[in-house]
Amino acid sequence: MATKYTLRSRHRMLSGHEIPVIGYGMVTPHSSPTNNDSPPSVTEKVTAEAIKAGFRHIDSAIMYGNEKACGQALLNSGIDRSELFFTTKIPPGSMGYSQTKRAVDSSLREAGHAYFDLILLHAPYGGKEARLGSWRALVEAQKAGKTKSIGVSNFGVHHLEELEEYIKGGGGGEISVGQWELHPWLDHSDIAEWCHERGIIVEAYSPLAHGERLREPVLKSLGQKHGKSPAQVLIRWSLQMGFLPLPKSVTPHRIKENAEVFDFELSAEDMKLLDTGEYSPTDWDPTVDVD
Repeated sequence: MATKYTLRSRHRMLSGHEIPVIGYGMVTPHSSPTNNDSPPSVTEKVTAEAIKAGFRHIDSAIMYGNEKACGQALLNSGIDRSELFFTTKIPPGSMGYSQTKRAVDSSLREAGHAYFDLILLHAPYGGKEARLGSWRALVEAQKAGKTKSIGVSNFGVHHLEELEEYIKGGGGGEISVGQWELHPWLDHSDIAEWCHERGIIVEAYSPLAHGERLREPVLKSLGQKHGKSPAQVLIRWSLQMGFLPLPKSVTPHRIKENAEVFDFELSAEDMKLLDTGEYSPTDWDPTVDVD
């Protein structure tokens, strides 16, 4: 499915805008218990490394506390803003119409950018009224040019259907992107199918399962077969599943390695070996925990 892609390839979203087929997932320590503390200076440095390696899509969030550092790295890159793709997310504490409106404006000031390419609702907390109020605020932000596209993260199918009903009922906007933890041990097949049927781009955060599965024999075997690392095998799996992976690393050579996944292809047999049927989140999973 991803054979023709390169690091410069892009998907067209329902909003009409384009998004790079792979992104750099710059998550900071308080959102990932497996990471050591990374001050803003380190975040800015490694984001710059990702851009140097060819990444043009940077995934940040209010909850990660990295909008400013990521935004500065993009500004300092010397690359035209139109070639870069910058995402942020509205946190659970800012759900609701008024709170989300304030969060969008605050994020733009924090990042030092005139607009974001994508703003997502980070999780479906707060109840139906808050979720739909937040969506209304994102639709207004999109119309005002504060973001080019909008979407959701960690929504279950029931949340997606609730939002779809609201949009069709006149609420406006389009779900251009949905983001979830996705890897062979958590493929969220029901959610992915729902999105693919509607043309919604499916982003995979934690595509390396926080590194917890890199010693799996199947990854070692497939890596040896293709002359690639276990991490590269996982990123390639994600691409061939029709996902948009957001691999994270703070190590320069691994950042570079994570971008070098377009010169090989997993066979149908390889992909079947990675069809584990497991449900093993390495992070939170609001898709099943929130009404």
